[in-house]
Amino acid sequence: MSGSPALPVVLPKRSFAIIFGVSLATAMGNTGLISVLPAIGRSIGIPDPLVAAVFSLSALLWAFSSPFWARASDRYGRKPLMLVGLTGFMVSMVCCGLVVNAGLRHWATPMVIFVFFLFARALFGLFGAASNPATQAYVAEHTAPEKRTQAMSSLAGAFGLGTVIGPFLAPLLILPFLGLSGPLFGFALIAAVMLFVVYRFLPESPFAGETRARTDAEAETRKANPGVKETPMWRDPRITPFLIYGFLVAACQTAQGQTLGFLIIDKLALSPAAAQGFIAIAMMFGAMAGLLAQWGIIRMFEMTPRQLLRWGVAVAAVGNVIVALSPNYWAVVMGYAIASLGFGFARPGFTAGSSLAVNMGEQARVAGAIAAVNGVNVVLAPFFVWLYQLIAWAPFALNAAIMVGLLYYAFRNPQLRNADPEPATRADAAMATLERRDESGQ
Repeated sequence: MSGSPALPVVLPKRSFAIIFGVSLATAMGNTGLISVLPAIGRSIGIPDPLVAAVFSLSALLWAFSSPFWARASDRYGRKPLMLVGLTGFMVSMVCCGLVVNAGLRHWATPMVIFVFFLFARALFGLFGAASNPATQAYVAEHTAPEKRTQAMSSLAGAFGLGTVIGPFLAPLLILPFLGLSGPLFGFALIAAVMLFVVYRFLPESPFAGETRARTDAEAETRKANPGVKETPMWRDPRITPFLIYGFLVAACQTAQGQTLGFLIIDKLALSPAAAQGFIAIAMMFGAMAGLLAQWGIIRMFEMTPRQLLRWGVAVAAVGNVIVALSPNYWAVVMGYAIASLGFGFARPGFTAGSSLAVNMGEQARVAGAIAAVNGVNVVLAPFFVWLYQLIAWAPFALNAAIMVGLLYYAFRNPQLRNADPEPATRADAAMATLERRDESGQ
């Protein structure tokens, strides 16, 4: 080992603010698109299940590309991968805006517009996935173990804040000359601004050199021992329970979010354009509930991953039951907010729990695995929309049943049951720093 001083486990405030902005811009765009998607689909004439399926190809590409981008962030650094992800998001939004504008002007049949929309959105799944593992690994590398849950919760708060701002901005960006395609161009412009900010002001992680050296050493080891294969993260017994839990939580949250717009349009018996404001209000209430969990309750009570894994699905189950039984619009809003509060607990729970289950050298890989399950769950959304067309309350009742099953799983599975690290001492933090340096061979 060399005698170079150990790097401190500290994340500079400006760096975290920029990383937060990367996640915020993406969340704003995605949730803003989700909020206007039912109106876009019904205005163009695309069947409801196919509207939800717009995200399916993108989700599959996201799931398959996330592990690749995670390794690339180890090899080439966190900052370059954030730039790739933001560029992919920006280009995808511009292409989606052009396709939607063409559909609103009836320049092609609804099915042709759907196909082009599908492929335009797929650009995000293929290239936009690059930023997620990089941002999570950047934060993990700069955060001591005892602070990891709060740090991941704060980063997850970017998603929550984005779900407030995105649906709020979307109706304001429906301009006369662009119509419902306006929000997509607006979110592309925001991504362009963040692209410049990251390029100009975000320093590369000081651990990038150590990570690259370790990655090169691992590659040489695999080359020298071709018969020894690395176990994929999704088969790692330390991580698999978190991935199962995370996949089902993300699937239920996505299904509820994509079904919500159709439910509100039908509940209020309004045109898609007239209902857009009501959809935005409901999504903002849900987002504020998620922020209350991630920025308020988790920090106030210093909740551990184990507590978040249990409380999250329990509260989400209650919220979905209320939506399923809702007699009017405001009951839908209340149920959606309660469910969002639960998801606001659950998502940081499995993200922080999986991060703490592995060593520092595996942070990008576990971030890639989490990103994959967060992406691939979207392919189930068309099924929930189809189920909604058959029985309006059924998707939310199914969500509640899945949440109850996950509550049982959180109590019974050893990894989830033990996702409750002891408060780390100063010595623990120092050992974490030394471990990071040891893993790099220095």
